Amino acid sequence: MNDSKKKVAHTIAEIKKALEFNDGRLVGLVPTMGALHRGHLSLIQRASRDCDAVVVSIYVNPTQFGPTEDLEGYPRQLDKDIELALGAGADVIFAPADDELYPGPVLTEIKIHELEGLLCGKKRPGHFSGVATVVVKLVNIIKPDIIYFGEKDWQQFVIVKKVFKDLNIDTKVVGMPTIRDADGLALSSRNRYLTQKQRRSAKALPAALELAHDMIKNGERRRDKIISAAKEVIAAEPSLELEYFSICRPENLIEVEAIKGEVLLAAAVHAGGARLIDNKVIKI
Repeated sequence: MNDSKKKVAHTIAEIKKALEFNDGRLVGLVPTMGALHRGHLSLIQRASRDCDAVVVSIYVNPTQFGPTEDLEGYPRQLDKDIELALGAGADVIFAPADDELYPGPVLTEIKIHELEGLLCGKKRPGHFSGVATVVVKLVNIIKPDIIYFGEKDWQQFVIVKKVFKDLNIDTKVVGMPTIRDADGLALSSRNRYLTQKQRRSAKALPAALELAHDMIKNGERRRDKIISAAKEVIAAEPSLELEYFSICRPENLIEVEAIKGEVLLAAAVHAGGARLIDNKVIKI
């Protein structure tokens, strides 16, 4: 068995065995669904700097996919992901099978009132319940001191923080800035679904957010005018379908009428079979 395989745990017993130490080492967890890119690697690198031991979970969680979503087609490249994660500073990979995390009928899940039904949750019922449930399961198994998330998935980041606070989970939640390609598009595992033409069109998503950001920075406070201008940028690309464009509070995702203090600009679009999300936080 080569060295990299010794650093991969496929069962709960194996990951617990790998973390059997009582010398006060700080443990970090980077939960992923695989198909790793530079955004994921930035989380692993940060965890490696902060912690004595870093666990990267690679698991395509079925409970966060809706019946018409891309569970079966979601990109899977476990061997490559293991190599990338270890190269970025991971100490051990946890890559369980479905029946390891969900043995038998699952009768328990975490429900998130209010936050779950906003933004992405409006069109993805049950998604964030699935996310929260699997994250809490991973934390209960691995018992990390710190868990790391990318801020591109801002709603997920906010919901996990709220769940941990409400359930008295001591693990610290750290958010890391969105990593982008040179053209401004936020890195995502789903970007690989895009054709070249769709990829060029998708640049309108960060461009619309940047326009809204600049309008606010330059003194515009009329919410409807800002959203209308941003929507025009996206509408100029026929291959994009806008799902939402929101100006809301970063901490609770509630839409704002008066633009003041700190606000979150968040949007989702569809480009062919790919659903893309992005956001910007701006302080007035």
